Amino acid sequence: MTKVVTKTGDQGQTALIGGSRVSKGTLRVAAYGEVDELNSCLGLAATHLQDPECKAVVEELQHTLFTLGADLASPAGVEVPRVENSHIDHLEEVMEGLMVDLPPLEEFILPGGGPAGAALHLARTVARRAERTTVLLATEEEVNPAAVIFLNRLSDLLFVLARVANKREGRPETLADFSKKKERR
Repeated sequence: MTKVVTKTGDQGQTALIGGSRVSKGTLRVAAYGEVDELNSCLGLAATHLQDPECKAVVEELQHTLFTLGADLASPAGVEVPRVENSHIDHLEEVMEGLMVDLPPLEEFILPGGGPAGAALHLARTVARRAERTTVLLATEEEVNPAAVIFLNRLSDLLFVLARVANKREGRPETLADFSKKKERR
């Protein structure tokens, strides 16, 4: 990339992979934009992670999110790398490997813990939003079905990763207390 400012998007249009131009307000642009936001959230999480295994998982996810972003930025029929079932299988394998470190969860936990865990919980919620937008996009246009499944599985993995990061960094999990009443001032 030699030029950042092109001025071609100044009128609210952007180019998809393949060359077609669309409004920046379309669901397709929103979907791959949310994947980009998710990737940035993971970059933030990586800066806080102390555990090398967790950090390596996050970096690998960031690379795969570029594939997902290209997939979502490309209408059907345009040849680009696409998310495949093997990507989903890999997420599940990583998740299973990480879960051996965790005690079973029988109650809800508050998102948080340490900075790394909190950032991963935030990334999880951005993944859920990207998934919802991609599902909505799929009601209007053809979308790679593996993209939706990947985002669903990714949010699960990020939940597990947040718990593992907190555990390995000695940060306790706080169980949600549904009985707490809001104090009035």
